[in-house]
Amino acid sequence: MTRLRIALAQINPTVGDLDGNVAKICAAYDEAEAAGCDIVAFPELAITGYPPEDLVMKPGFVADNLAALATVAARTRRCAAVVGYVAADRDLYNAAAVCAGGEVVGTYRKRLLPNYAVFDEARYFTPGDASDRYELYVIGGVKVGISICEDVWSPTGPLAEQAAGGAELNININGSPFHAGKAFTRQRMLATRAADASCALAYVNQVCGQDELVFDGGSMVFDADGTLVARAATFAEELLITDIVIEPVYRKRLLDPRGRRTDEQMNAVTISEQAVHHDGPRPARLAPLPAPDAELYDALVLGTRDYVRKNGFTDVVIGLSGGIDSTIVACVAVDALGADHVHGVSMPSRYSSDHSKSDAADLAQKLGIDYRTVAIEPAFTAYLDMAAEAFAGKAPDLTEENLQSRIRGTTLMALSNKLGWMVLTTGNKSEMAVGYFTLYGDSVGGYAVIKDVLKTRVYDLCRYVNRREGREIINESVITKPPSAELRPDQRDDQSLPPYEVLDPILRLYVEEDRTAAEIIELGHDEAIVRRITRLVDVNEYKRRQCPPGVRVSVKAFGKDRRLPITNGYRG
Repeated sequence: MTRLRIALAQINPTVGDLDGNVAKICAAYDEAEAAGCDIVAFPELAITGYPPEDLVMKPGFVADNLAALATVAARTRRCAAVVGYVAADRDLYNAAAVCAGGEVVGTYRKRLLPNYAVFDEARYFTPGDASDRYELYVIGGVKVGISICEDVWSPTGPLAEQAAGGAELNININGSPFHAGKAFTRQRMLATRAADASCALAYVNQVCGQDELVFDGGSMVFDADGTLVARAATFAEELLITDIVIEPVYRKRLLDPRGRRTDEQMNAVTISEQAVHHDGPRPARLAPLPAPDAELYDALVLGTRDYVRKNGFTDVVIGLSGGIDSTIVACVAVDALGADHVHGVSMPSRYSSDHSKSDAADLAQKLGIDYRTVAIEPAFTAYLDMAAEAFAGKAPDLTEENLQSRIRGTTLMALSNKLGWMVLTTGNKSEMAVGYFTLYGDSVGGYAVIKDVLKTRVYDLCRYVNRREGREIINESVITKPPSAELRPDQRDDQSLPPYEVLDPILRLYVEEDRTAAEIIELGHDEAIVRRITRLVDVNEYKRRQCPPGVRVSVKAFGKDRRLPITNGYRG
């Protein structure tokens, strides 16, 4: 029986920042070495950041990535390090280097390349061949196998094969993106893999925002029975260090001839024969999983923080209307960047209600953010006067409503240009789905914080903020008043759309589950409403393509993992 000390380096890399990523890796390695760890694992493609996308098409980038790996390897001593990088031979590989004693002692190349949802790995990489399955490393006297992300999702994948060949521990490195509810599914799957293979399993995931994607961390260690031994926090960097007891190889595995490999077939590279620790057993850390509202909110905060900061901005500006969408975006922005870096702008028109203006001002005061008013009435009047001759004989319609929105968008972009603030747009997924927003108006900006959050969930998040703070940060009137764009007298959203309680379930089925209109109707939804809503989703694809990126938090967002043609005649 051996006690192995494992460190899982749940770091926040930046795609393309090779020097910065190497610095993070080396700092975490030194901490793990000082703690007496036998092995430290870093996320998938930690050297380059994940996903590097078409950067790997640049030969110079791949060469620089290899030089960066050499820098990391030279830093290693007794503690072995498993580091994700891009390997290059005749083809490119998503690979993990096993480093110790100042050099790379072995390489594992990812066998199963995901090519669905947000993943495009078959575009860039070649899968590893059979030899990758049979490479084991003796670390601290324990036989260790390596796998990368998707490899562990298959019940017949490399983990099962390595275990059948004698592996007692598998190190699985990941760039596993977040969506709501995934943490529980992932944990259950990993526990099953460990138990089925009778092999301890250490799973490390990166924690960062990368364009639309958010990676939630939550690194975990399981014993050979599938019992969760340790779990890192979600949405925060952490070096999770834990001791795991490796029992003698189970008899059921030794007696099972399926997939069994001989010693000659297994290439076991010895790194260290014995685990050495200068202190007692390390207490296990088992960070709790957040509740659904907290999980969703934390994902929005991390995605927003990393997008703003990694793209060189310090401050953001938000059009504060007093409505529920701009309210939650302001709350997220404050938690992401700090109140000193968030600026709210009220842009009232002749149709803005007194309660909306007062709600916006009250929120800004409670959040402690900079708040200013730039009335759009003079510009709106000037536009109407300018277009009076061209519009002669035409009754007011959506044109005048959209004009107000576009004046507001131009105002925010002017502030962005003059003061260097990134504009955060405030549209939600329900509006984005059906085109209930104005191109070049409320859609303009650098990042769309709640682009993947349905309207009904926006209400949940506002209530969550008040519960978390133990006081009314968001006025109850903001949550209870009928939603309105306030672009004409007495306007309400439900004059143009079904109530969101009716709309959102249809959108979940059509957008996130890919059901056809006919299938949704069969589930009991009103046929006329379904036909109308699904048509609106289809015909507004061109508008969504012109919108800024936003945080992906559902199983299917508008963006990387939903790629439908703009010109589309299908009506299912």
